[in-house]
Amino acid sequence: MTGQFDLTEDQLAIQDMARKFTADRITPHAAAWDEAHHYPQDVWRAAGELGFGAIYVSEESGGIGLGRLEAALIMEAMAYGCPTTSAYISIHNMAAWMIDRYGDADLKARLLPELVSMERIASYCLTEPGSGSDAAALRTTARLDGDHYVLDGTKQFISGGGVNDVYVVMVRTGDASTKEGAGPSGISCVVVEKDTPGLSFGASEKKLGWNASPTAQVIFDGVRVPVGNRLGTEGEGFRIAMAGLDGGRLNIGACSLGGAQRCLDEAVGYVKQRRQFGRAIAEFQNTQFTLADMATDLEASRALLYLAAAKVSAGAPDKTKFAAMAKKLATDNGSSIVDRALQMFGGYGYLRDYPIERFWRDLRVHRILEGTNEVMRLIIGRDLLK
Repeated sequence: MTGQFDLTEDQLAIQDMARKFTADRITPHAAAWDEAHHYPQDVWRAAGELGFGAIYVSEESGGIGLGRLEAALIMEAMAYGCPTTSAYISIHNMAAWMIDRYGDADLKARLLPELVSMERIASYCLTEPGSGSDAAALRTTARLDGDHYVLDGTKQFISGGGVNDVYVVMVRTGDASTKEGAGPSGISCVVVEKDTPGLSFGASEKKLGWNASPTAQVIFDGVRVPVGNRLGTEGEGFRIAMAGLDGGRLNIGACSLGGAQRCLDEAVGYVKQRRQFGRAIAEFQNTQFTLADMATDLEASRALLYLAAAKVSAGAPDKTKFAAMAKKLATDNGSSIVDRALQMFGGYGYLRDYPIERFWRDLRVHRILEGTNEVMRLIIGRDLLK
């Protein structure tokens, strides 16, 4: 940003490019993807050609080396067409950044070229059937056997599970019978490729929304992974996972901003045309008050998220607190704005002939993933009291 609040010319150009890509390649097809549960892999590759598969991967590794604010602008623009598509590109970027930031030279040379281009797609695997918000209680194990780890366990709710090519996985390398080994310091991070023997996947989950992105269990049964596939040092995995989530929370908040902006725009257009009691419903004061509240909530969320993104890019000491604040506010307000837009549409908003119900379904999960909003409040409260 220049001055205090304006985007730079470069940032505006990036935003414009993402908006044009969305209008051309995403918005016209999003409803059909949702209806058919279609995973648009051809669109991933087109996005990769623009650098959107490696937004904050370093230029040395083939990425475009942008900051978290630029990433948020891209996610917001793409979510205007389809929050599911935008959110998945966020997950891929998080995984690619983790490999670039913490992988050794050989691992980066082997994996990043095709991840950067999005010829191959990556998933992030932290959540398990018995450990959601309590992520440090994960039970998937990685036992050292010579120059390999042997993985056993199950990951739950993995976006792209069974379809994607690369899985960044948090595992327990510490001795779970000891206090240290059973906690965060007993967790490491390894990269597993799809064709590895012993790796399998559960059935695709039947979800309320996010139908354009498959979600499934990822199951490890004696999966042998080279030690060279570890990111960072042994025992550093939980810290790596949380570092990835700072950016992931910003991106999912940005996806809520984009979806909310689309629904606000749709509502403004609709109330000008819809007539009841002899006049357009836009003329009713209640309609104007509701739109005013929606727009105010959206701009407040956007301002906080952009500030938090700047803090994460700068490595500010309070970056995690601000990322949690921004994620909470943007996803709470985003979901509420879409709900109010649906109410303005009345019965028509409930029909699939209009886009509002899809955004209502897709944005609801943003308050759960990348850390529930209840956990965001814990992060913020603990930081205030430390």
